[in-house]
Amino acid sequence: MQLVVARIGRAHGIKGEVTVEVRTDEPELRLGPGAVLATEPAAAGPLTVEAGRVHSGRLLLRFEGVRDRTAAEALRNTLLIAEVDPDELPEEEDEFYDHQLIDLDVVLADGTEVGRITEISHLPSQDLFIVERPDGSEVMIPFVEEIVTEIDLEEQRAVITPPPGLIDESEAVIASSRDEESGEAATGDVASGDATSEDAGETPKGDA
Repeated sequence: MQLVVARIGRAHGIKGEVTVEVRTDEPELRLGPGAVLATEPAAAGPLTVEAGRVHSGRLLLRFEGVRDRTAAEALRNTLLIAEVDPDELPEEEDEFYDHQLIDLDVVLADGTEVGRITEISHLPSQDLFIVERPDGSEVMIPFVEEIVTEIDLEEQRAVITPPPGLIDESEAVIASSRDEESGEAATGDVASGDATSEDAGETPKGDA
């Protein structure tokens, strides 16, 4: 199976190095020295990684046969593609390859259907599931433990516990309105002297 593991950015320096937008959780394995990568467009490759290093938080690669800035700049926006065994699993139990997650059904804890994962977006801060709803709309689900509580590859589903407003924006509006009303009520009681300090402390606890 072929998977896109990176996209080449602009040239760096004058000796053929390029910046790389990493699209894999295992850059040491997929983009390490000696890795042979197919490309899109195909005419740009295959490319063999000669060396790599991190500079100012970005990965820089140098490929065999690419010796100057002109040759490096010609590779800009080229996709790097690795051959991956479909049965291969990441080393960590709670990690998954993109192809394992694509097309999983997304459901709530009670089994309610949310949609289907169509894409994984890798952001600097976190990964996002792009989920297509039954009505054709899309919703973005942060791939974090607090929200995605279970990935079941055998059942081909991802179980989520979304906060209010993540799936249905109207839920966020309702929750926000309740918070504002609660805050106004608590403020009014203290200001008017209708409640003792002990009562005032119990009011927000009950609302919560």
